[in-house]
Amino acid sequence: MSTERLSASNTIQSGGFIKQHHSMLVGMHQVSDVLLIWGLLALLVNLAGHGWEVCYQVAAFVGSLSYHILAHKNGLYFSWRGQSLLHEVKTVFTTWLIVLGTLLTFEFIFDLNESFGGGVMVAWALAVPVGISFYRVSARIVLREMRRTGVNTRKVAIVGAKEPGLTLARSILQSPWMGMDIAGFYDNRVTVGGRPLGGEKLQVLGDIEFLKEQARSGEFDDIYIALPMREEETIKELVEFLANSSCCVHIVPDVFTFKMLNARSREIGGLPVVSVYDTPFDSFDAVVKRVEDVVLSSIILCLIAVPMLFIAAAVKFTSKGPVIFKQRRYGINGEEIMVWKFRSMTTCDNGNVVVQAQKNDARITKVGTFIRRTSLDELPQFINVLQGKMSIVGPRPHAVAHNELYRDQISGYMQRHLVKPGITGWAQVNGWRGETDTLQKMQKRIEFDLFYIRNWSVWMDLKIVCATVFKGFVAPQAY
Repeated sequence: MSTERLSASNTIQSGGFIKQHHSMLVGMHQVSDVLLIWGLLALLVNLAGHGWEVCYQVAAFVGSLSYHILAHKNGLYFSWRGQSLLHEVKTVFTTWLIVLGTLLTFEFIFDLNESFGGGVMVAWALAVPVGISFYRVSARIVLREMRRTGVNTRKVAIVGAKEPGLTLARSILQSPWMGMDIAGFYDNRVTVGGRPLGGEKLQVLGDIEFLKEQARSGEFDDIYIALPMREEETIKELVEFLANSSCCVHIVPDVFTFKMLNARSREIGGLPVVSVYDTPFDSFDAVVKRVEDVVLSSIILCLIAVPMLFIAAAVKFTSKGPVIFKQRRYGINGEEIMVWKFRSMTTCDNGNVVVQAQKNDARITKVGTFIRRTSLDELPQFINVLQGKMSIVGPRPHAVAHNELYRDQISGYMQRHLVKPGITGWAQVNGWRGETDTLQKMQKRIEFDLFYIRNWSVWMDLKIVCATVFKGFVAPQAY
């Protein structure tokens, strides 16, 4: 969760609860989305010369209801002031893609495929995300032009001229469509007249007492308190004082200067909490991820069943030992799992010390050299995916011995276990595959793994799968 997203969307309410802020524009989005989903289908049905039959009404109802629920879940109906346009459009397309999956499932269960006009439904499937995105882009353009003339802008003061106040200011300056005009900074710790952002015109206008005077006279629409948590008494006293002003008051805790993983706010028994390290897969996203894994792995296993039989025979008849090598690895939440691979070595290291394969490693068999270079030794892991122990896309599982070695040397190393390990991953398709004979190589792999966890989406998974097909199987550094 970005600093500006939290601070712009969450306001301190009486009684101590944090509630999501909704604007008139959010209501317009909700109504417009429903109208576009129904209207575009009705228009296409009419152009095709079909009647507005029950099957189309059901499709429009299920589509609009599913989209509304998912759009709310994906943040499309929250305040958009702190959200980039590109992110919003991508979320629209991702949400509608999941809706289409729901409609196809509904159609299959109730055997409605003969009731729909194929061309109409395909055109509708394409028209809806384009139409909704066009509407949202247009709304932003109109509002941006209005704000240039001073309409619907808000005058903002930031208390705190260090992090995270500087991060918040940069975000606002880089996002003019938010309609926020920063008056300046207020801080007891920084000299008045200083320019914390360097070349920017924003200055430290005064201390907190001067801010109080201006707030009392109604100088600001919004005040963002971005002081460190150790300034608890100052924050508390300022919030109590501002209760007698007409300003909207927001708190940006400096917890957001940490390198967090999928941070989000939630309530436990009415008490607002902020997660610092969390999995991207909450209840709904976990279902989406699991469906993706089951569908893709089932299709892939059907396609590779015969090649796997040939590989198994080659392994069995060219060297002594089992066909399948099962190695202890850490899975989600750090639990031990057994990962399957076609045996490629004469030894099956699985203890407290595991030596990584190296160039010209004497332990690797002749068949093993080929299947390791082409990643064919990892095909049995699609069975691990069906078992629910792994995912098709995720951080590659390391041997238990390697985890114990690196967890104390690399910051955030164990955070990769907030998700299921994968057959392929963001690090692998970006070249960080194979032997990690230096600490720097492992650090780069972890960096890419954590980037994946922070930015996960269905689209990103599909991108990684496609990249794996075209460039991820063969790697010179995989020994």
